Amino acid sequence: MTTDTGTPRILARMLVPLLSALALLLLPGPGSGGATADAASVCQGRPTRTIAFSTGELRLYRTRQYVCAVTVAKRPGPRRPMSVTLQPRGARPVVRTGRFDRQAGPLTVHALNRCVRATGSVAGRGTATGWILC
Repeated sequence: MTTDTGTPRILARMLVPLLSALALLLLPGPGSGGATADAASVCQGRPTRTIAFSTGELRLYRTRQYVCAVTVAKRPGPRRPMSVTLQPRGARPVVRTGRFDRQAGPLTVHALNRCVRATGSVAGRGTATGWILC
């Protein structure tokens, strides 16, 4: 009784993943026809509010239990001071500050049945909300 070592099977097991990875790198994916970076969101949930100010905008997203915030610069470019803050009522504010070129965040807090307050700034100019999303 002769046993076949399965050389074609071994080659197939090695080549199929390699060729699949190569195809993913070389072929254009769906939706690559001129789409902007704003089309994909960094936060989960549905967009709830977008508050524009002179140097950017504060974007808020909400799921049933969580609220997410991102501050996005109007004109991406050199690194500049940016911040985003999110505070559920009755809890401490969560802050993300630093020098970023495009956006500060995402920042997510648990806000089931709570109002939230959000602030965002880009290069010293920004906006703040009162208690919203109640």
